[in-house]
Amino acid sequence: MSYEPPFKITSKAINLISQISEKIGEISALENTERTVQLRKKNRIKTIHSSLSIENNSLTIEQITAIIEGKRVLGPPNEIQEVKNAVQAYELLLNLNPYKQNDLLKAHQLMMNDLVKHSGKYRKGGVGIFDGKGVVHVAPPADRVPFLMNDLFDWLKSTDVHPLIKSCVFHYEFEFIHPFEDGNGRMGRLWQTVILTEWKPIFAWLPIETLIKENQKLYYKALGISDNNADSTEFIEFMLSIILKTIKEIITTELKITQKITQKITVNQQKIIASIKNNPYITQEELAEIVGIARLNIIKNMKKLQEQNIIKRIGADKSGYWQIIDEK
Repeated sequence: MSYEPPFKITSKAINLISQISEKIGEISALENTERTVQLRKKNRIKTIHSSLSIENNSLTIEQITAIIEGKRVLGPPNEIQEVKNAVQAYELLLNLNPYKQNDLLKAHQLMMNDLVKHSGKYRKGGVGIFDGKGVVHVAPPADRVPFLMNDLFDWLKSTDVHPLIKSCVFHYEFEFIHPFEDGNGRMGRLWQTVILTEWKPIFAWLPIETLIKENQKLYYKALGISDNNADSTEFIEFMLSIILKTIKEIITTELKITQKITQKITVNQQKIIASIKNNPYITQEELAEIVGIARLNIIKNMKKLQEQNIIKRIGADKSGYWQIIDEK
């Protein structure tokens, strides 16, 4: 008989799925027209920062950005290595098959390279989860891990439950099994994103981990309640609420930016901004051709946009790019 993880699909979960599906349509429309390149980069950095911060990595968003840009950063070597590894793992995200254990092992090998002895391999010893008071979860024995993971992946491949539900169930079951010697938290969060990305590719760029970090105590509480109930229902509802909040926050931020921009600028300046959104590396000559005005007028308009803190130049004149400044 095939394994069926214990959980219930409650009316609350159904309502959350309905809201998420509706909001995904809204954010997809924004994603196609707004500052796609910048937004994706910013969200990916937030994702990596938050997921590692949950695991007590002390590096800031600014330091992580510098590491990604190849700059030298002062900090604990293992924490810098964690960032470099996470960047590589998340860059692979769109190429990972959520139903292949080998892809999970490949991602773990990248995520934990030079941090543990057996990266990319299931653990051979016992592990537990501890808080300040003692053990809060003892994972199944190591010799059971391959069988439990086979069962979990078999269920993931065969189930017809909604992707939002099955991603949450997998996340919980993965954390319960704790299949690796270390890196289980960040891998569980990554693999939920991999599952969701197969359903809707935009999930590859949504910083769900940021709200998990902001609600870290509730995250662990939901895991604990599900452990006590031997049922992942509580965790499903928690994660669905986090996903919905993440999407709502991005929509709100993007609308504020759009309103801020349209209230202050001329038609020609709107055309300049639209062109920068499509290609941050666009030249003034190319803008002059697209907008249909002289290059001198392009320079004047861009100067006004910079003075209004709507756009800014990143990097050198020849090798840099334009950035639309976010609403703070």
